[in-house]
Amino acid sequence: MSPESQPYDDRRRPDRDRLPVADRLDDDDFPAYTMGRAAELIGVAPTFLRALGDEAGLIDPARSGGGHRRFSRRQLRLAARVRELVDQGTPVDAACRIVGLEERLERAERDNEELRRGEAGAVPEHR
Repeated sequence: MSPESQPYDDRRRPDRDRLPVADRLDDDDFPAYTMGRAAELIGVAPTFLRALGDEAGLIDPARSGGGHRRFSRRQLRLAARVRELVDQGTPVDAACRIVGLEERLERAERDNEELRRGEAGAVPEHR
């Protein structure tokens, strides 16, 4: 598949982006959803998604060749979590901060677990 036929231009992961689209559908970071479909899936207006990216900086959707936003499943989960908090009465900016901190904590816990697994498998040095 030629680079010109790719559905988006994301230079962050060039090796994975050269796979056929069907091989990337299980990738949580693959931007498979248009603005309209993403908004429909989580039950919000497109302006809500724009605000999470443009104003709050919580999500940074990929862009198609024509400049249209494309969202990944991971980004939709974050947006859905923000919506859940907003529905409970949390202001949008506070909900974005909470979700951002939850993401950082989850990442840190994954990193710590990987380090623990690596240390458990390490051979102790003999002095």
